[in-house]
Amino acid sequence: MASTETASDASGKDVQGGKDVRDVKTVGAVKDSDDLAGLEAGLDALDSVQTGRPPLGQVLVQKVLPPVVAIALTLAVWQALVWAEVAPPYKLPSPGAVWGEVENAWLQGTLLDYIWTSVSRGLLGFLAALAIGTPLGLLVARVRIVRAAIGPILSGLQSLPSVAWVPPAVVWLGLEPSVMYTVILLGAVPSIANGLVSGIDQVPPLFLRAGRTLGATGLKGTWHIVMPAALPGYVAGLKQGWAFSWRSLMAAEIIAKAPDIGTGLGQLLEAGRTNSSMSQVFLAIFLILIVGIAIDLLIFSPLERWVLRSRGLLVSR
Repeated sequence: MASTETASDASGKDVQGGKDVRDVKTVGAVKDSDDLAGLEAGLDALDSVQTGRPPLGQVLVQKVLPPVVAIALTLAVWQALVWAEVAPPYKLPSPGAVWGEVENAWLQGTLLDYIWTSVSRGLLGFLAALAIGTPLGLLVARVRIVRAAIGPILSGLQSLPSVAWVPPAVVWLGLEPSVMYTVILLGAVPSIANGLVSGIDQVPPLFLRAGRTLGATGLKGTWHIVMPAALPGYVAGLKQGWAFSWRSLMAAEIIAKAPDIGTGLGQLLEAGRTNSSMSQVFLAIFLILIVGIAIDLLIFSPLERWVLRSRGLLVSR
């Protein structure tokens, strides 16, 4: 019968049942470390997994109520400034006067035309910028000589105010709708391309090596490895590209005016300035702001949440 008592061999080691006690302790330490790592992974998973849709009351309190309160406070402060007569009415119209402009535009059937003219131009120009900026960003990020040649130019174009392109575009193309799309492209393409380049630069090299090991090279590697890994930076570039598109369009509409190219929100803003109608100017400003917020809430915020959720980075509250 094998002895289970601890004995000392010739080398001075403690032996228990024929096994080295230090080996048993090492195995126990490794097991404890594995258990701790598994516990941490489980806690991370609990933090990042969406446990269910929050109740409607919670959504209203956390998402709807704060902006409603902010808008109400803004209107109250605005009306208080009007009552205090800090500026004459032709400089600071009341909220009621601006609302009267909304009613007049609605009754005349022009309110939705103003909005649709600008929104259709902005979205179409942004889609064209997306089709150009995405392959350009891939080319700059993946080809070293192209990055050295074009990278600084893209950064410079991104910092150039969009309004600077309107006068040369009018000279080159005349007062045509193509002026709007040209200005949008010149304003949005650098942002989209730079966003994709930044996202690709942050892709861990391990992902690329793993993709090559599995046979994902060339276009396959770009589609299955590079683009998914670069999505956070790419989405940020898309969001910034839309902001530049919308700002570029407003600048073009303010400067380029002609009956043949329609009336957008920028032309409405300029018409209010020409007619010295501050209520019309405020109406145009609010419509521009509302459209920008709506596009962000309906398109880019859900896209951003999807990217974060797919990476386990969106913690449910």
